[in-house]
Amino acid sequence: MNRRHLLLSVLSLALLPSFGTAFAAENPKEIRVDYAYYSPPSLVLKKFGWLEEEFKADNIPVRWVFSQGSNRSLELINSGSADFGSTAGLAAVLSRANGNPVKGVYVYERPEWAALVVAKDSPIKSIKDLKGKKVAATKGTDPYLFLLRALHTEGLTKKDIEHVALQHPDGRVALEQKRVDAWAGLDPHMAASELDAGSKLIYRNVNFNTYGFLNTTESFAAKYPEAVQRVIKAYEKARKWIIANPEETAKLVSEEAKLSLPVAKLQLSRNDFSNPIPGAEHIKALKAAGPLLVEEDLVKKGVNIDKVIDEFVDSSFAKAVIK
Repeated sequence: MNRRHLLLSVLSLALLPSFGTAFAAENPKEIRVDYAYYSPPSLVLKKFGWLEEEFKADNIPVRWVFSQGSNRSLELINSGSADFGSTAGLAAVLSRANGNPVKGVYVYERPEWAALVVAKDSPIKSIKDLKGKKVAATKGTDPYLFLLRALHTEGLTKKDIEHVALQHPDGRVALEQKRVDAWAGLDPHMAASELDAGSKLIYRNVNFNTYGFLNTTESFAAKYPEAVQRVIKAYEKARKWIIANPEETAKLVSEEAKLSLPVAKLQLSRNDFSNPIPGAEHIKALKAAGPLLVEEDLVKKGVNIDKVIDEFVDSSFAKAVIK
């Protein structure tokens, strides 16, 4: 019996390296996360290093990459340059419908970050007045989709305007330099244009602003579910800090985005940080906008948008973290 026990012990020791290797494979080599001026929680995390702290004991480094808009964030995810990206919900659904396997695992805010903006002395007063005009918007982002939905309320389509494709900050500059007649704006650039240049919001609709989702890929979520939960845990810490520290949050956004404090406060006044678990409310809002993607030929023929949305929204990771 002693000899048998000895053989079993030797065999167990021999197997230990392979078990260790299998366990190590459960963790990614690094965590790559985007940060964006339209995502205050990402700025808070980057500032305080809470994500780095979360993975420090595992020797997993965190790499931050900058996103100018949802389109850039989705490109980073699709190209494998980022594991997590902050985007508008509808922009992510559009991207998924066209082949980018993104999964929305957390809601970092409900913003009113998009509206239709004109220069302070513009004669344009309403959506109808946009017919035949040059309108700047970043394709594949919430402001662009907001523009299309706004046009539809007056029986117009993208064919009734001259769309000028510009990234969000460039759209603001083009509007203020009067190179375009209107701009589908995004905060904080929109808030800055309002306060610094006197630009006017001619159409607002909070229901046309889809939620801010933290996205990852299908493959990352399947391979590293624990890492996804730990990233959400850090985002939760940032979300709660923002709610408890509105003045400090405004100062941080002001510093990071190089904005005046009043602009940062205006941006944050339009954000709601109260409902972080993806669920029925978010699915309903996305499905209300889904037909637009089909009508405007933004997705491939035959795509079932409702099915895409159901597969995109995944509450399981957030529910495991947020009690």
